[in-house]
Amino acid sequence: MAKNNDTAATVRVRLVKGLRGVQGRHRLSVKALGLNKLNDVRELKDSPQVRGLINTVYYLVRVEE
Repeated sequence: MAKNNDTAATVRVRLVKGLRGVQGRHRLSVKALGLNKLNDVRELKDSPQVRGLINTVYYLVRVEE
């Protein structure tokens, strides 16, 4: 099974809700995604680890594929 690196799937994640009143673990998940301020957008490699972080904070982020 050879993978093509030139067609690496990515996912765009946008922080759409503030972190005030959010659990500490969820704050850390948002930070691990590289999102700092409201409306920050990051383009990340689509992997199970990233999808897990997104699923943890599904109510704070929007996925733009």
